[in-house]
Amino acid sequence: MLDKLEAIKARYIQLEEQLSDPEIMSDMDRYTRISKEYKDLKPLVDITEVYREVLGNIKTSREMLKESDPDMREMAQEELSELEPRLVELEEEIKYMLIPKDPEDAKDVMVEIRSGTGGDEAALFAGDLYRMYSRFFESKGWKVEVVEVTEGTVGGYSKLVLEVNGDDVFGQLKFESGAHRVQRVPKTESQGRVHTSAATVVVMPKREMEDVEINKADLKVDTFRSSGAGGQHVNKTESGVRITHLPTGIVSESQDGRSQIKNREIALQRLYQKISDVQRTQHESEQAAHRKSLVGSGDRSDKIRTYNYPQNRVTDHRINLTLYNLDKIVEGDLAEIIEQLQVAENAEKLKAAEENL
Repeated sequence: MLDKLEAIKARYIQLEEQLSDPEIMSDMDRYTRISKEYKDLKPLVDITEVYREVLGNIKTSREMLKESDPDMREMAQEELSELEPRLVELEEEIKYMLIPKDPEDAKDVMVEIRSGTGGDEAALFAGDLYRMYSRFFESKGWKVEVVEVTEGTVGGYSKLVLEVNGDDVFGQLKFESGAHRVQRVPKTESQGRVHTSAATVVVMPKREMEDVEINKADLKVDTFRSSGAGGQHVNKTESGVRITHLPTGIVSESQDGRSQIKNREIALQRLYQKISDVQRTQHESEQAAHRKSLVGSGDRSDKIRTYNYPQNRVTDHRINLTLYNLDKIVEGDLAEIIEQLQVAENAEKLKAAEENL
């Protein structure tokens, strides 16, 4: 572990030198990237200094145990009884800090909420999920833009597309992708029977051009008249955008937004996602099979969570977490669930990291 910490400190010093380089300072994008990496490494460098100091003091105390003076040996033993547990604590903390961070955790996201099985009740539940997430986004101070809305026939939504911007958005929302199930007496139920309905949530990190290997010259952009509800604007203007990636033949389009500019942005995001998924699949196929994370793949077919209203219960099936505060959770209090999912993910990553120490 010390070798890895030494390499990190050497990188930290290198970054520090680069930040004072006039050439780098004149390139704002590069300077910002280096500043972020430098800032991210600082806590680890600081705790490494503490760790080295404790190691040095333990070494000194063990040398003192060899002294002939009984008082010196007693003092050394007392110091060791305090230092050794502290060393264990520091080692555990450093191991967690060494867990590789997902570079996508800091990204903004596109969130899609769709009603699933359950008819009108599923649409109402999708609306409840939207309300829950909106309260959570507000508590985090994140900016939210509604990109597309298709309302249900009796309320709620059959589809919602949101753009969410803020700090570490994907890192907290990535666990929400999957099928959410609700068990309750629907408003449309006259005999008081509990029904089970579902809605799906998909959380996609927003892609930038530099995140995906795409040459702008390889993109063919076409426009077309949007169809469906939306009034005269949608029907009479060519606001729909279709983008084709010529080398792969992958096509992405959007007519969700009210303007061609917005649809172009949405179509590009979807294209980045499709190509990125292909690249990731190719990369993963070349790697040895790793054990799956406890939090699952996030595929929309996964049943990830159940909201049981009669028992005021929420169960996350991926980590066998059951909480009896559904009333607070549907009001946006998702902190405990997200924290437990992050702990589970980090525990799995820690196992892999320890194998490489």
